[in-house]
Amino acid sequence: MKITKLLAYQVDLPLHEGRYNWSGGKSVAVFDSTVVRIETDEGVVGHGEVCPLGPVYLPSYAAGVRAGLAELGPHLIGADPLSLGALNRLMDSRLKGHPYVKSAVDMACWDILGQRAGEPVSTLLGGRHGEDVILYRAISCEAPEAMAARVADYRAEGYSRFQLKVGNDPDTDIERIRAAAAKLKPGDRLVADANTGWLPHEAMRVVRAVRDLDVYIEQPCATYEECLSIRRHCDHPFVLDESIDDIGTLLRAHADGAMDVANLKISKFGGLTKTRLARDLCVEMGVAMTLEDTWGGDIVTAAIAHLAHSTPEAFRFTATDFNSYVTRDIADGAPRRKNGRMAASTAPGLGVAPRAEALGEPALVIDRAA
Repeated sequence: MKITKLLAYQVDLPLHEGRYNWSGGKSVAVFDSTVVRIETDEGVVGHGEVCPLGPVYLPSYAAGVRAGLAELGPHLIGADPLSLGALNRLMDSRLKGHPYVKSAVDMACWDILGQRAGEPVSTLLGGRHGEDVILYRAISCEAPEAMAARVADYRAEGYSRFQLKVGNDPDTDIERIRAAAAKLKPGDRLVADANTGWLPHEAMRVVRAVRDLDVYIEQPCATYEECLSIRRHCDHPFVLDESIDDIGTLLRAHADGAMDVANLKISKFGGLTKTRLARDLCVEMGVAMTLEDTWGGDIVTAAIAHLAHSTPEAFRFTATDFNSYVTRDIADGAPRRKNGRMAASTAPGLGVAPRAEALGEPALVIDRAA
């Protein structure tokens, strides 16, 4: 099988809640997502999606996805989409770095592989574990009482995992954490996610002030070394996210005892192929995981569901259903949240069929080799 054409579509994804706010006053109202369509000489077509969390979260941005695909795409024409290891090495040799650019391509090729094999991607990623996947709900940064009210509202919808967006003024963040913790029920889990927003002295103040609470602390500071210093003075379970962006750092963090949970985002590693490797290493090392991506719609949510559903339940801390946050459906067949959980499709491939009217005209078409 050979790739004959690559198309990229730009899709806006507005939010139900109007805006998504996190540390440092950063905010997004409409997410800019890119859907990739890969066509083959055997008529099998695969789809992937990548959606950076704006240009100020990680070294990635929406227009960069499409610029990178314009650079990389011609080198993919004629490549075998079923040979995922070779395909990833080809992408890395033709475009250094920029893993987020490659993520939707790799995802689309897994979709093709699953369709060709007649199996869901979850089966190919390691097999289906359990009936469904437990989800978390991100609570956008607001006043403490408003965030606490959202925890209660989402509990009523079936969620039991809550990720508070903090990382701003430490005194207010302490109030946010305490107000949200007061709304929890037995079995709930609360994560205070600073998204790199605190300086080390601020992080120390927060973790000491909430020492009596059952709360996870996620990525308090900007650098790995700063996070490790807080970890060594912290009684709480600890999550690393932004710092874990390659296999080497993942192994280092385990060796240093820097985390209890690793947040693995598909586009941060460059696609399902490399995220699966990180996932399997976490399982071998005994590290639990949040399995997700930076953002996205139906196709990203489907890929998350397959990755999470193929992860042993004991290591699956939580996952994300991004398509429930946005107002636009871009594909049929995507997982839908039910009582704070979702299940991966059992159809071949990712199990999604993009809606042509939602995608519109392609922003990029590549059908000639470099």
